[in-house]
Amino acid sequence: MSKTAHVSDSKQAGSANAEPAVAAVPAIIAHNVSRSFGPRKALDSVSFKLPDRAFLSIFGPNGAGKTTLLKILATLLPVTGDGTAQVCGFDVKSEAEELRRRIGLISHNPLLYRDLSAEENLQFFAELYCIPNPKERIDELLEAVELKHRRYDVVRGFSRGMTQRLSIARALLPRPQVLFLDEPYSGLDPHASDILDSLIENIRDQHTFVMVSHDLDKGLDLASHALILSRGKIVLYDRCDHLDQTEFKKVYREVVGLGVS
Repeated sequence: MSKTAHVSDSKQAGSANAEPAVAAVPAIIAHNVSRSFGPRKALDSVSFKLPDRAFLSIFGPNGAGKTTLLKILATLLPVTGDGTAQVCGFDVKSEAEELRRRIGLISHNPLLYRDLSAEENLQFFAELYCIPNPKERIDELLEAVELKHRRYDVVRGFSRGMTQRLSIARALLPRPQVLFLDEPYSGLDPHASDILDSLIENIRDQHTFVMVSHDLDKGLDLASHALILSRGKIVLYDRCDHLDQTEFKKVYREVVGLGVS
């Protein structure tokens, strides 16, 4: 297991007569990404590449820079300095508007209008994204998150789990190429967690996922790639099939300084 490893998923030609393989464009390319808040450096020269249709789980203690990195990739925070980042081939700074049409975000803030119904919220975002046949798509997603029976109810009266489920439907509405998840299981009851598990399983081969998590077991179970951040720097980045989970947890415990069962 190599620290800060950059891996290639391209396949070599099997014979001299085989046509050369065309390397897939990475879903995410981060190069020397830094971010400061006054004198505090939240991210410090973070660089990695993530293949298309991969699932990246980002781990680290509070204050490690996980959410900051997620927000930069989702165009919600600018990079400090000369670092660059591309998502879906678009620069997060100069092509942010075009990129936002291709990404979805599930965060601690559900990004919903509390005085609108579930259906009205999704209808608003469908119009924002110019989604064709919005009623069909809204029906499909409300059924997927098991909120079809509450479609006319105002979000203000929803439980935390129901609100998060509707937030998931909102994020999936435009069929994003990349889906960013910031502690998506936080505060969910077991039923809501099962729904999220099922949704991810059903669509994971259609999207690239980037998830921030404090749950090593859950994050590693879902991930194809894993990254540990500490004090704004990458401690380890590799494909999960290159990792021994026991060794991974040991590195996390030793370098990050948190006990892991």
